[in-house]
Amino acid sequence: MASETTPEARPARAATIHEVARRAGVSHQTVSRYLRDMGPFRADTIARVEAAIKELDYRPNMIARSMRTRQTGVLTALLPAPVTQMPTPMLAAAAEAAHEAGYFMEIAVVEGPAEERSRRARELMGSGRVEGVLSLAGLPELQEQGKTAASGALTIVEQFDDKLRGLGTLADAGALREIISTLADQGHRRFLHIQGPEEWASARARRQVYEETLAERGLESHGVTGGDWSAHTGYQALQSLEADSGVTAVIAANDFVALGALRAAHERGWRVPEDLSIIGWDDIDLGRYSTPSLSTVAVDREGRGRLAMQRLIALVRGEEPPADAPVPNHVVLRESTGPAPSATTD
Repeated sequence: MASETTPEARPARAATIHEVARRAGVSHQTVSRYLRDMGPFRADTIARVEAAIKELDYRPNMIARSMRTRQTGVLTALLPAPVTQMPTPMLAAAAEAAHEAGYFMEIAVVEGPAEERSRRARELMGSGRVEGVLSLAGLPELQEQGKTAASGALTIVEQFDDKLRGLGTLADAGALREIISTLADQGHRRFLHIQGPEEWASARARRQVYEETLAERGLESHGVTGGDWSAHTGYQALQSLEADSGVTAVIAANDFVALGALRAAHERGWRVPEDLSIIGWDDIDLGRYSTPSLSTVAVDREGRGRLAMQRLIALVRGEEPPADAPVPNHVVLRESTGPAPSATTD
C-alpha cells in the first residue's frame, strides 16, 4: 500500500522572487535589481525588500541567474599535468587575488598535449559556468581575449611547459651573473656548478649563464655535475669533490641541492663560508633556518600568480589589464657565502 506524506513531512517549497515582490509591495524587477545591487533605492524600499526576503527565507536561484547573466563568479586556473609538481605558491596568490575581487577560483588539471588543453579551455569558456580561464601554459591557436556575451575571458601566461616545468620568467637565470660577480669580487676564482635536470629550461639556462659569466670574467670552472633537484645530488657532488680541487664557491641548482652540499661539506670538515661558499636558488623557508643560513635567489612566484589573476579579472570586467611587469628574481646573501679563503699556505 502506498504511503501518504503528511503536510508536515513535505519539504517546504522555496519562495520565488514574485512572492518576495508581493510581500514587499514592489515589482519583481525591483527585487531583481536589488539582488544585483543595481540601485539606487529609497530607504523604505530597501527595508521592505529586506524584510520580505527574511520573512520568506528567500534564496536566489543562482544557477538560473548565472545562465541568464553569465556572471557565475567562477574563474578557472588551467594547468598541465602532473599534479605532483603543482605550483602551490603561484596558485595560492592567484586564488587570493580572485577572492579579494569577489571571485572563486577553481583548478583544472588537463592530461595530454597542449592541444588537449586548448580544447578544454574552449569548452570551459563556452560553458557559461565560468567567467574566465587563466592558463599557466601555452594554448595552441588561442590568444588572450576579453569576456563576451558568448564566451568567458582568457589569459595565457606561459610559465610552464606541457610537463609543468618552469618557462619564461621562472626560467630566467640572469641573477647568476650577479652571484658570480659578487663572489669574484670577494676573491673567489674557482667554481663548481651542481645543475638541475637537463630537460628543464631553467636548469639549461642556469648552466649557460654560469659558463658564459665565468668566461667573461676570466674565472675557472671545476666543472658541472649533478642532474636533478634533490638534496642527495648536492650531497654526492661535495662528497666526491677532490680535497685539492681548489673550488671555493659552489653554485647549486636549487636550495635542496645546496642544503645537501652543505651537509657533505660539514661531514668533510670544510667550514662554510670560511673554506667554501655555497649558494642555492628558490629561497625556501628551510634555508633561512639552516646552519649557516643559506644564500639563495628569491623567485617571486606569488607576485606572478597575483598579477596573472588580476589580468584575467580585468579582461572579465572589460577593464584595461595591468602591465605584465613582474619583479625579477633577486639575490639574497646570507651566512653560507663570504670572502674566499686566504691563499697563503703553511
